[in-house]
Amino acid sequence: MPAITIATRERMPHSEGDRAELFPEIEPYNVAKLPLDARHSMYVEQSGNADGMPVVFLHGGPGAGASPQHRRFFDPAAYRIIVYDQRGAGRSTPLGETIDNTTPLLVDDLEALRRHLGIERWLVFGGSWGSTLALAYAQAHPERCRGLILRGIFLCRKSEIDWFLYGVRNFFPEAWREFAHYIPERERSDLLTAYFWRLTDPDPTVHMPAARKWSVYEGSCSTLLPSAETVAHFSGDVVALGLARIEAHYFIHNIFLPDNALLDNVRKIRHIPAVIVQGRYDAVCPIVSADDLHAAWPEAEYIIVPDAGHSAFEPGIRAELVKAAERFKRVA
Repeated sequence: MPAITIATRERMPHSEGDRAELFPEIEPYNVAKLPLDARHSMYVEQSGNADGMPVVFLHGGPGAGASPQHRRFFDPAAYRIIVYDQRGAGRSTPLGETIDNTTPLLVDDLEALRRHLGIERWLVFGGSWGSTLALAYAQAHPERCRGLILRGIFLCRKSEIDWFLYGVRNFFPEAWREFAHYIPERERSDLLTAYFWRLTDPDPTVHMPAARKWSVYEGSCSTLLPSAETVAHFSGDVVALGLARIEAHYFIHNIFLPDNALLDNVRKIRHIPAVIVQGRYDAVCPIVSADDLHAAWPEAEYIIVPDAGHSAFEPGIRAELVKAAERFKRVA
């Protein structure tokens, strides 16, 4: 088994040519809405070098949507940067729509996007739920993946969902109390169902307060140290509604995948070059999932950032993701 790398600030950068910071802000050269079916349309943007290596960014949640910052992990001189919002998320429409919204459909959407853009093979980059979708897509279409960059691994197991709903209180009791105590005491033994019915209520006076409680809870637990900027991002109406409603929808339906499906099918992708970046103190997607994935996929490079939580923008995680993207520029 390849050695597990423990990233340290002292080793960043560790060789000539390494880059540890985000690239400067960049504007898309193309923005479009791709119709998916009679109900859903998907927001898609392209940045960087139109003739460069294609890379697709898969945002978290499910339902969180992408942001302009996500373009900046990639060298715009080298990469054709494709950022999109999954169905029901961000700038895709309708926002927060759970009808016809499943993991297999998201995999199909990603493959439809690849064909629409005329791309033969691309680098797939995903964190948190984005790592889930990246694994599911790669296992369905391994021949289309040049490589995978994965962060904050989420394997969609019941233990991971239960951890999010209840276990996080062991590290963030104040944030969990705000989240759980929004629900009347008689319903707290099943927080997922209690939130699901509120989040899917058509009345905004019912679903929006619940959405903010859920989303702020996740944002509050996403960084090693308190980050008002992160919490503010998660409290915005678009992020809160998309994230909370669609997460609850996926969680209550067991992510629309068989139990342990992503680990059981790792054999299909072990030949694909991959980097796994994981914060040691990730409370949203605990490190045990990344460890389990690497045990099943020893060929993948596994980097543990010792002073980081969950967010892609934690300094150590951000640096390792940028460096991984830099190394993949040299992958055929």
